[in-house]
Amino acid sequence: MNPNVTDLGVILLAAGQGTRMKSSLPKVLHPLGGKSLFLHALGTAQRLEPKKVAVIIGHGAGAVADAYDRNDVVWITQEKQLGTGHAVLCAKDAFSDFSGDILILSGDVPLIKEQTLAAMIKTHRESQAVLTLLTACLETPGGYGRILRGVDGEIIGSVEEKDATEAQKRIREINAGIYVVAVRFLFAALAAVKNDNRQKEYYLPDIVAIGLAQREKIETVRVADPCEMRGINTREELALMEKILQERINRKWMDGGVTLKDPQTTYIDDGVTIGKDTVIGPNTHLLGDTVVGERCRIDGSAYLTDVKIGDEVHVKFAVVAASSRIESGAIIGPFAHLRPGNSLGRNVHIGNFVEAKAATIGEGTKANHLTYLGDCTIGQGTNIGAGTITCNYDGFKKYRTTIGDRVQVGSDTTLVAPISLGDDVYVATATTVRQDVPPGALVFNPREERVREGWTERKRKKMKENNK
Repeated sequence: MNPNVTDLGVILLAAGQGTRMKSSLPKVLHPLGGKSLFLHALGTAQRLEPKKVAVIIGHGAGAVADAYDRNDVVWITQEKQLGTGHAVLCAKDAFSDFSGDILILSGDVPLIKEQTLAAMIKTHRESQAVLTLLTACLETPGGYGRILRGVDGEIIGSVEEKDATEAQKRIREINAGIYVVAVRFLFAALAAVKNDNRQKEYYLPDIVAIGLAQREKIETVRVADPCEMRGINTREELALMEKILQERINRKWMDGGVTLKDPQTTYIDDGVTIGKDTVIGPNTHLLGDTVVGERCRIDGSAYLTDVKIGDEVHVKFAVVAASSRIESGAIIGPFAHLRPGNSLGRNVHIGNFVEAKAATIGEGTKANHLTYLGDCTIGQGTNIGAGTITCNYDGFKKYRTTIGDRVQVGSDTTLVAPISLGDDVYVATATTVRQDVPPGALVFNPREERVREGWTERKRKKMKENNK
């Protein structure tokens, strides 16, 4: 390895519109595995710990920059999309004080692995090359530039498919569009690139011919799995890539000690974390930044987005939850809906057809049936009866309900916020509570119960007479 080269820079190309996607959304912002397409390659590059990263943006530049919430990259706008060579040349000023090697990646090539890039950089430096290309052999290489080799196997050029002869189009080794280049060579070579081709664009691969003409050392590294270098240009390719990525993610979690009952119908985003000995049933979606603890059970048909789940939580069938925290030992569902903003304590039970929103619920509290808990704080060991509603909205503002520890709320109760129930309160069945209730009190609505004997027989007789 060349001891004089230690710094690594990265240029990520993310300026294209992606016309074949037929979308107003820039291609690199289309979601894959729960995050924008270009963030996959960017994240992989960041794990190599580069000294500087530049992202070339163009179509929808502001939206692309907004999709990344860190400030450790340089955003460079390519005002006119004049080709990949021109795009990289736009980064020249950003690297004016840089010495070392630059890794060039495409924002629409999401599955490239860190290990592949590290091996490529290692080969580049050990051979003291000025340019190293990643290549792959494809059964159907259509759409890619071809690698040209001499009789001794040495690279003698690279040609874009649109400029290739029929004989060159039959070559199966393709240029994957990923490069490691010495900065001293890169920008000087790009300045010499011409656009005398069918597309009238400045091609980045043309630096191969320039390097060869200057008798510079050029290396190639062939990727073992061609899926790593596949790009995305159409919706069909996006769907195929989603399937490939999902298989990779699912395999990672199964290798890590997670049981997937049916991997083919389990959808896990790239940012999800799952603890060992957790069992996940079929048709489950774990999305966003969801975290699932150890020894959990997710029975199936769950749809969880940005949910933090402790250990030994049981998520029963058909639960929908978003932006909520569930502590260890809780039981959720079946058919429960946790809207954003919930914090559920240890051993909380949220049962069938219970909906919660912005609810803080203490340890051991249960709401097992047919209940709405919105904008409320509930203490420990409280029981919420079936049909309870926290009436949190008056048509203008939302208000909170506060319920203390060990409260017993009877079925068919209406709690009109803002309201507070102290510890150890009993709420009788079918009560509407409009005022604060002190600790230890019983609250009920007096109602006179009446029984009219023989009413049914008289009613039926009257209906028969009316129908004659």
